[in-house]
Amino acid sequence: MSESAPPPLPRVAVVLLAGGQGTRAGFDRPKQLAMLGGKPVLRWSLDALATHPAVTSGVLVANSDAVAAIGGLPETWISADPGEERQQSVGNALAALTDWDDEALVLVHDAARPGVTVEVVDRLLAALGDAEAAIPTLPVPDTLVEQAAHLAGDVVDRSALARVQTPQAFRLGTLRRAHAEAVEAAATDDAQLVRRLGLPVVAVDGDARLHKLTYAEDMAILNGLLGIDRMTRTAVGMGYDVHRLVADKPLWVGGIEIAHSHGLEGHSDADVGLHALTDAILGALADGDIGDHFPPSDPQWRGAASHRFLAFAADRVTARGGRIDHVDLTIIAEAPKIGPHRAAMRARIAEILAIPVERVSVKATTTERLGFTGRREGIAAQAAATLQLPEN
Repeated sequence: MSESAPPPLPRVAVVLLAGGQGTRAGFDRPKQLAMLGGKPVLRWSLDALATHPAVTSGVLVANSDAVAAIGGLPETWISADPGEERQQSVGNALAALTDWDDEALVLVHDAARPGVTVEVVDRLLAALGDAEAAIPTLPVPDTLVEQAAHLAGDVVDRSALARVQTPQAFRLGTLRRAHAEAVEAAATDDAQLVRRLGLPVVAVDGDARLHKLTYAEDMAILNGLLGIDRMTRTAVGMGYDVHRLVADKPLWVGGIEIAHSHGLEGHSDADVGLHALTDAILGALADGDIGDHFPPSDPQWRGAASHRFLAFAADRVTARGGRIDHVDLTIIAEAPKIGPHRAAMRARIAEILAIPVERVSVKATTTERLGFTGRREGIAAQAAATLQLPEN
């Protein structure tokens, strides 16, 4: 008597969530579109999941700009609009899976975790052989304490705790029911909604490479975990700026306000030092100049604090996977004297750029009373920025 063929494996769909703004990362674009190893963060997850042999198709939850930024979707994938909250985004994706029956399997993944591995996906799908839901977890290696303000409290027993990752795996019917019954409830992941149904959620071994991109410094961690080639090139940019001195205006130079009879005239706060530094960084990136990104014709920048421009330029470096090695600012002014303020300027610039103060140089000079600066008609500044950028 011949053995019967094994039953066919259920179809597997992916819900890939990429609709958030990721503001905590501080980038000038949604963090899932920041560049990591030469491609957007979102593309890492999409490529890994779309090419897994068990995956049939998927739903990318993202706006149309994000879809265009990654060059479109794989052939069998569709897109869905993001919701205001994560839970609504997953609901939109489930609604898009109209021709999928409840016996299918679904993986729900956050695009901010680019290190998806075949092994984790295989473990999750295997766990669904006799379970309704499965999640990858990692042990907690650090000592945990309760904390109030800046005071450490009692130690929390970490032996019963675990770090939860994505992708998370579910039987599609179970996930649909969990969302349908969670109209009044909110949860930070889908496994919580399934547990509210009274169903167990199986934990499988996670992977450190599934580290979540939350803050800018996570880019460096991901580069190491994912083994991305860190071949870099040195890029140097220069910036120069001039503003006229006028009476009865506050004087901002190098990120600080200086008491003086005159201030600098401009569309923003006219901080000549920060403007020169911003252009130096943008120049090293070959990314235009300050006027391209913050045009004087735009009323929203009238009176704006120039530290916003410099922080924007620094974010552009981080988004490229680069770093700022050093900046050098020279202020050209007959008055006021810059020397007494150099230390405060260095500290403020280092704070804006999120680099050690040892990487910030501020100098001052005069033109021996020659030209417009010598006549005290204005202040000029020139700057240089040295960056390390990944090779493409």
